[in-house]
Amino acid sequence: MFTNLSFWRHISAAPHRSLFLAGALQGVFTLVWWVYDLAGRYAIFGTLSSWSIAPTWAHAFLMIYGFFPFFIFGFLFTTYPNWMNGKKITPRVYLTTCLLMIAGVALFYTGLAYGKWIIVLGVTAILAGFVNAFKALLDVLLQAKDQDRRHASVTSSALFMACLGIAAYLLWLLTDAYILLDFSRHAGIWFFLTPILLAVSHRMIPFFSSRVLDNYVIVRPYWMLWIMLACTVAHGILQLTGFPKYLWIADLTLALCALYLSLRWGFLRSFQVSLLAVLHISFAWFSVSMLLYGLQSLVFMQTEENTWILGMVPLHALAIGYFASMVLGMASRVTIGHSGRPLVLDRYTWQLFIGFQAAVILRILPDIIPVFGQFTPMLYLLAGLAWLSCFLLWAAHYIPIYWRPRIDGKPG
Repeated sequence: MFTNLSFWRHISAAPHRSLFLAGALQGVFTLVWWVYDLAGRYAIFGTLSSWSIAPTWAHAFLMIYGFFPFFIFGFLFTTYPNWMNGKKITPRVYLTTCLLMIAGVALFYTGLAYGKWIIVLGVTAILAGFVNAFKALLDVLLQAKDQDRRHASVTSSALFMACLGIAAYLLWLLTDAYILLDFSRHAGIWFFLTPILLAVSHRMIPFFSSRVLDNYVIVRPYWMLWIMLACTVAHGILQLTGFPKYLWIADLTLALCALYLSLRWGFLRSFQVSLLAVLHISFAWFSVSMLLYGLQSLVFMQTEENTWILGMVPLHALAIGYFASMVLGMASRVTIGHSGRPLVLDRYTWQLFIGFQAAVILRILPDIIPVFGQFTPMLYLLAGLAWLSCFLLWAAHYIPIYWRPRIDGKPG
């Protein structure tokens, strides 16, 4: 018989269970809210809604700091001890982080409707959750002896920058100083999410590939990782200091490095195993997005004023194509493997992942091909609905696993 006690015991049995569960629900909630706002804004259905802060900046915060981090923490709480042969993260730590972030997100949504001061409380709770997680992961890193700490050092540094980004957003809510909002969103993308996803990709994609592809040689050049991280930070600094015309130097370097790694890691060979292919496809979007950023910057170089010929295309190729697809792929793999199931991606999840790629195409299409411009509002809404539909179906498929015991009878 299913009881509240057994539910709590199962979701607290491993770090990824509670955090992935919350992240799956938040992935649905945040897209429901965004689609509702878009539909009213473009008068497609419903009415224009009035929120306590601009919906664009609410959407940015919810995605950067209120959606991806649930999956990032669920992954890092699991992998840090494994990477460095360190002590396990205790349930008290990861459940505290999870509950603080859940409370923060709930307060954020409430505040959108009922007042900015409630959003302030929500962001404060999310910041407390981040600080709690950062301290726990940093302890594992600092106590590691004679272990390879390079990837963990990158991810810990990125988490510290995330704390600064959330603090800046909190101060923006209190002061309306735009420079703080600007720092929060650029730090979230270029100093937090991109470095973490790059470090995880660099460590895990060649490792996973070596486990399933015959005669596979692991290629993991650290010098290239350092160049990519330096370029990522340079991109963020150039954005913050107002020099977008020079972004191409960093962005085209990133595009070339990512393309090289995609080829050396076996992009084409990865399609032999769908569980592996989802990670390779996700990483391929990174080189595409940085190429688009670089092309946009070159246009800036040639014009007196900053002419945005690509609009938000590079950002959404990065955020949906790379970030969200990688999260979906990694979360699927961790969920399958840590539930005692065979490491095989079922046809259902593979089709959802391919469908998810359609959300990227629908979002960037009207900004790339002018003839689609007249359909921009509808395509934006369809992109949101495609994301929502795929993620809702993914969540319905995987969420029950988090409150059930492993099928092999092992703990965790």
